[in-house]
Amino acid sequence: MYSLEELKEGKILLIDKPLEWSSFQAVNKLKWAILKKFKIKKIKIGHAGTLDPLATGLLVICVGKFTKKIPELQGQIKEYTGTFTIGATTPSYDLETGIDKTYPTEHISEELVLKTTRKFIGKIEQVPPVFSALKKDGKRLYEFAREGKDVKINPRVVEVSEFEITNIRFPEIHFRVVCSKGTYIRSLAYDFGKALNSGAYLSALRRTKIGEFNVDKAIAPEAFAESLQ
Repeated sequence: MYSLEELKEGKILLIDKPLEWSSFQAVNKLKWAILKKFKIKKIKIGHAGTLDPLATGLLVICVGKFTKKIPELQGQIKEYTGTFTIGATTPSYDLETGIDKTYPTEHISEELVLKTTRKFIGKIEQVPPVFSALKKDGKRLYEFAREGKDVKINPRVVEVSEFEITNIRFPEIHFRVVCSKGTYIRSLAYDFGKALNSGAYLSALRRTKIGEFNVDKAIAPEAFAESLQ
């Protein structure tokens, strides 16, 4: 495994984030494993793009001098696979909150689903979910949401270069998306439901790639910690 000198000089670690872990928890697991192993007080470490606790998959973690690469890595295109569930919406656009509204789905055919994906390829405008860590007036959006306060969120332009439906088993629609930095797949789920004249929320999400890095080469945070012992 790595020496302390190697880690300080800079390493990129590929981690497969487990379900219900925050990205911060995953980074912390690695950090404490390194501090404990080498009996040191501090080390530079950070991730190149957060993942929601309800998502799994690739976290690119930079250690030592490679933390300088974080902004460049955050800007790379990302690939996700996951599932939309149609016929309902949730305030968080995923399973973090319960269903708030239900919608008809009888009119939705496989053909309509495939046709609708075309509307979301290329540069699109989307509004980030109110249950997100983006800041407005120095406060995280999810803090406003949890206080039940209405907050105006401006739309932003993102780019979806590939949007493929991989399986349809109503009410579930399985997909693969390749997109730019700043794309919210939860917002894509919500907007996709609206475009179907129904509702939808994100019921599963996995990040599979960031630039040239693939989750196939990633290990669990615990596996990294054990490898140092």
